Amino acid sequence: MMNLFSDIRTLVISCLEAMVSDGALPSGLEFAAVAVEPPRDPAHGDMATNAAMVLAKPAGLKPREIAETLAQRLLADPRIASAEVAGPGFLNLRLASGCWQSIVSGALQQGPQFGRSDMGQGKRVNVEFVSANPTGPMHVGHVRGAVVGDALSNLLAFAGYDVTREYYINDGGAQVDVLARSAYERYREAHGRSPEIAEGLYPGEYLIEVGEALKAEFGDQFLDQPESVWLDVIRDFATGRMMAMIREDLAALGVRMDVYASEKALYGTGEIEAAIERLHAQGLIYQGVLEPPKGKTPEDWEPREQTLFRSTAHGDDVDRPIKKSDGSWTYFAPDIAYHYNKISRDFDLLIDIFGADHGGYVKRMKAAVSALSDSRVPLEVKLIQLVKLYKNGEPFKMSKRAGTFVTLRDVVEEVGADVTRFVMLTRKNDATLDFDFDKVLEQSKDNPVFYVQYAHARISSVLRKAEGMEVDTADAALSAAPLSALDHEAELALMRKIAEWPRVVELAARTQEPHRIAGYLSELAAEFHGLWNRGNDNSALRFVQEGDAATTAAKIALARATGVAISSGLAILGVTPVEEMR
Repeated sequence: MMNLFSDIRTLVISCLEAMVSDGALPSGLEFAAVAVEPPRDPAHGDMATNAAMVLAKPAGLKPREIAETLAQRLLADPRIASAEVAGPGFLNLRLASGCWQSIVSGALQQGPQFGRSDMGQGKRVNVEFVSANPTGPMHVGHVRGAVVGDALSNLLAFAGYDVTREYYINDGGAQVDVLARSAYERYREAHGRSPEIAEGLYPGEYLIEVGEALKAEFGDQFLDQPESVWLDVIRDFATGRMMAMIREDLAALGVRMDVYASEKALYGTGEIEAAIERLHAQGLIYQGVLEPPKGKTPEDWEPREQTLFRSTAHGDDVDRPIKKSDGSWTYFAPDIAYHYNKISRDFDLLIDIFGADHGGYVKRMKAAVSALSDSRVPLEVKLIQLVKLYKNGEPFKMSKRAGTFVTLRDVVEEVGADVTRFVMLTRKNDATLDFDFDKVLEQSKDNPVFYVQYAHARISSVLRKAEGMEVDTADAALSAAPLSALDHEAELALMRKIAEWPRVVELAARTQEPHRIAGYLSELAAEFHGLWNRGNDNSALRFVQEGDAATTAAKIALARATGVAISSGLAILGVTPVEEMR
């Protein structure tokens, strides 16, 4: 795979190894920390390496001394136009124009594969996300978690991981009994009775159709019957209906799960007991009384003897109850069993995406996975911060259908799935995000969705115009165009930005931060629009050169290479690129 930064780093390492062979550096040095990156200030060069800085101390030499020798070695390679030592020992590099022009032809030759990485080496990753309670439609908070989880899965797959998307159905707790009681009232309503929506039941109108469906399925057989007769049946029926609605919500957002795992399926199967026994065999389960916590009393604390998991042995702050004093499991026990199930499926990495309100749950879950896997399988937890909705300058009010919150459908129907997804990825997952319905639809450079899509639409328009000049715009033909004609600084700046794409993919995958892709696309679009606008004043920079098919082909190749990177980035975000703006 083509990665110019990786190629130049390989060159730097080979020069350092030659310096070791020549005695300019001592043997036994580690080069893992040697990096080649874009400099903070583009005026300093195309790339910078910290090699001299990180090797000076272990080599017992001054950084500038190493940097100057390294610079001479690098200059022997035709790709390096200049190598200048800066400050205490950073080495700034400028590359020959041919390097950047080769990025254009490489992007065109690789097409959708451009930027792909084998970094993941096929390692199996389980990404669990959304996992909303099956008690109603998905709300706007779930939207962000769904988009982050799906984009992260796309990103990891693009970087060479084998990814499984998973949804954990919380269908084993008290909330599904509340759902059943709420649905029963709507069932009574379907029979002409007045529903009694007591405090604590779900008031949303979405359950009216569930009540109608219950009537169609069961007639009046549950009317005036005690809860013991109908609770299990109606709970399963209503949960099934809610999960069908949730799947439709996810589909509207373009999210597809590989696995739906049920909490209820863990009960009565021995899975919870097996997981706890695994911990017991390690001496991590004991009977004890927890100290009362300082400040707020958590719901799982009891001032009496309980069965506890010694989670402090694996990095937690306090030990955690897994069984209450009445012998029933705490809500943590099935979660332990579920993660044991994931470990048993031979994943190399587990990623859980939780709402920010689950922050207190992170350490205990990491401790459980560490213990259950003998520290073999890491668990990464991403917390999703709140989304604040605005419309007409005011906070956006709740949905009538849901009763208490804005639904996923409300958002998607208002602005579309593509806009929703892109905006949800414009900030890091653990930062609060403002979602202004007016701003996300406005056509201006301040709107990143519009700005990136407009770049893609402009690229499509110049391709159509070039076809009208009978320029062959197939990628294979464009990659053979005379790219040496692309030598203006504005064109080189765009090529440099395209060259960053494979590096950004690896960096975003390594840090598990898909918002970096959205940020890169905004920067790439800015470079493209900048070049386009300069063409308004300087006709030589226009992508279509009337009467000059060869130069037009080269310039169209640059535009199309930009489009390749934009399309790949949008595919990771789960956004469809547009061919023309309406």
